[in-house]
Amino acid sequence: MAAQLTETYACVPSTERGRGILISGDPKSNSILYTNGRSVIIRYLDRPLEVAVYVEHAYPATVARYSPNGEWIASADVSGVVRIWGTHNDFVLRNEFRVLSGRIDDLQWSPDGLRIVASGEGKGKSFVRAFMWDSGTNVGEFDGHSRRVLSCDFKPTRPFRIATCGEDFLVNFYEGPPFKFKLSHRDHSNFVNCIRFSPDGSKLISVSSDKKGILYDAKTGDILGELSSEDGHKGSIYAVSWSPDSKQVLTVSADKTAKVWEISDGGNGKVKTTLTSPGSGGVEDMLVGCLWQNDHIVTVSLGGTISLFSASDLDKTPVSFSGHMKNVNSLAVVKNNKIILSSSYDGLIVKWVQGIGYCGKLERKVNAQIKCFAAVEEQIVTSSFDNKIWRVPLLEDQCGDGDCIDVGSQPKDLSIAHLSPEVALVSIDTGVVLLHGTQVVSTVNLGFPVTACAISPDGTEAIVGGQDGKLHLYSVNGDSLAEEAVLEKHRGAITVIRYSPDVSMFASADVNREAVVWDRASREVKLKNMLYHTARINCLAWSPDSSVVATGSLDTCVIVYDINKPASSRITIKGAHLGGVYGLAFTDERTVVSSGEDACVRMWRITPQ
Repeated sequence: MAAQLTETYACVPSTERGRGILISGDPKSNSILYTNGRSVIIRYLDRPLEVAVYVEHAYPATVARYSPNGEWIASADVSGVVRIWGTHNDFVLRNEFRVLSGRIDDLQWSPDGLRIVASGEGKGKSFVRAFMWDSGTNVGEFDGHSRRVLSCDFKPTRPFRIATCGEDFLVNFYEGPPFKFKLSHRDHSNFVNCIRFSPDGSKLISVSSDKKGILYDAKTGDILGELSSEDGHKGSIYAVSWSPDSKQVLTVSADKTAKVWEISDGGNGKVKTTLTSPGSGGVEDMLVGCLWQNDHIVTVSLGGTISLFSASDLDKTPVSFSGHMKNVNSLAVVKNNKIILSSSYDGLIVKWVQGIGYCGKLERKVNAQIKCFAAVEEQIVTSSFDNKIWRVPLLEDQCGDGDCIDVGSQPKDLSIAHLSPEVALVSIDTGVVLLHGTQVVSTVNLGFPVTACAISPDGTEAIVGGQDGKLHLYSVNGDSLAEEAVLEKHRGAITVIRYSPDVSMFASADVNREAVVWDRASREVKLKNMLYHTARINCLAWSPDSSVVATGSLDTCVIVYDINKPASSRITIKGAHLGGVYGLAFTDERTVVSSGEDACVRMWRITPQ
């Protein structure tokens, strides 16, 4: 068997309240770059399912930019390291430099592609550095800032200039190379969040949390004018981007709007259009990032939603796509295996359709965090970090009013009987709770620490896994459990138990990296030596025809086993998710979907050899 990646449903950019994010792109390939966790994401605006991810940073990445010729990408992280890597042949690393002693917030290439300037947090040392891209040698001294420098830019035409701005409310101007301080402006009264030269090299704009935008002459650094306060932003302006013809700019703000401004030759700006993204108007609709590329106007909200407007037709409804920002810890496949639901622990449930990708978020009335998640055709069942289990009816693309059941202790695992979904089994520290609809039928103290559980589809049998690695089988009669057998094979706490769809087998996995497939009738081991992970197994899934089982682990791998062959003839998908695999499901006999710590969802096609 072999596996190939067919679709990637990408994560959204990591955002932070009260801060802008700087996204960038490459006009030639029409792609955009952004970061989430330790990943740098490359997305193509005209092909939403095509995603490339760079995962070599050792710390969370903050910003990435294409070189002027589009051949290289420089990306930076919170430890002050800049990595320069090729856009082709497996992202080959060209160089790695330790540039600052703290987090890097912005970087920019010189127009000839030979120098890079980076700015950020200096921890008492320099906040800005410019260096040669191939040797890392300094090209200038950057004095004049006393606090974190949030943004920097390189003038795209000769004579070269560098402009910087930051938390000390200053906009500084440097001439070179080698670069040295020329002048400083303190005309903003709050953090200056973003600074950008126009593509034709004639002007420079800075935007700030004081709701103002100021324009400067790019060659001399003198102030020309500002963005008109008439119909201006009502909140902090987080980012700015020039149109390719240098006649207009795009700004985004905490007031949840984006504005397109006409810039006069004299350097004053007046609002041409205000763009509002469709949304509920909550905090997560604040706009924190923007990019004007070719005919696309891209905005990013605090909730991570990316909206694409057409610059030539601003009244056209934007195309929006979104996804997860945090670890996607569970997956479910519903509606005849056509719709994939994924949930992340921050309480977000996203709906994906094979071949289309993002199809909306499921809005629940109560947006609690999600620890365990299960779904059947008509409803989803979730538990969070309190003692409650929620049952929420699944309507067309929204959730109805949910019912909440208090089980008296924090749920560890939950399992639904698929043939009679009102029956559910919830494991807590000391035992299990049997639910029927919204009623607690019984709470059974089993006398050992419980870590995982499963209930058979007809609701007559339960399997409970313990901290000691033993599997206890119970028959369920009404509200009582009667122990039938104890199976010993695992050498670590059980993490997951799943019945096969035809109910002739069940599979279990433990923290000690072993999985076992058992025959249900004889209670003997059916497939042994499934010991190919190098860390805790987090999840497992059966194919619909019960012939294949897949396991996902903290070691970033997904391993697929054929039940009728020895375990050694497995397929291993290495590096499926940076940071670990947490969710697995099959959509058909040959397609497995995985999700993980990197907030992405990926679809793999398995071909038998």
